[in-house]
Amino acid sequence: YMSYLNLFMFAMLTLVLGANYAVLFVGWEGVGLCSYLLIGCWFHKQSASNAGMKAFIVNRIGDAGFLAGMFLVFVTFGTLDFRAVADAAGAMPVEGAAFGTLSLITLLLFVGATGKSAQIPLYVWLPDAMEGPTPVSALIHAATMVTAGVYLIVRSAAIFNLSQTAQLAVVLVG
Repeated sequence: YMSYLNLFMFAMLTLVLGANYAVLFVGWEGVGLCSYLLIGCWFHKQSASNAGMKAFIVNRIGDAGFLAGMFLVFVTFGTLDFRAVADAAGAMPVEGAAFGTLSLITLLLFVGATGKSAQIPLYVWLPDAMEGPTPVSALIHAATMVTAGVYLIVRSAAIFNLSQTAQLAVVLVG
C-alpha cells in the first residue's frame, strides 16, 4: 500500500515537472496505473476490485484521446516541448468558428483531461473509486489526480486559445 502511494506521488511529480508532452504522458500513465492499484487495494472486496478496474478502463479511454492529441501536436509543430509548441502556436491564427487541426488537437487533449478529471462523460469511475482506502480517496479525488486534467489544459493554453470550438467544449463540459 505504501509503495503504491509513493509510486503515485512519483508519477504525479513526473507529470507536473515534465517539460514536454512525452514526460507528462509518462507521469499521466503512472498516475492512472497507481490509481488502479490503490483503488483496488482491498482486493478481497469484489466491489473494490471492480472499482479499480472501472477506473483503469475509463482512464485508458481518456488516455487514447490524449495520446492521439499528442501525436497531432508532434505532426503539427514538430516537437513535444511545451515552450516550443507555445512559441509556434503564438504565430498561428485563431481558428474562430472553423474546425481545423488546432481544434482537433485541443479536443483530443480535452478527451484525455475529461478521463483523468472525471468530467462528463468520463466521470463514471469517480464515485466507485470511494471503495479504496480513505487516504486514497482523498489523494485521488481532492488533491492530485482529478486536477491533472486541468493541469494538461493549462499547459496547453497556447493551443486552446486558438480554438474557439475547444473553448466552447471546455465551457460546456465544465
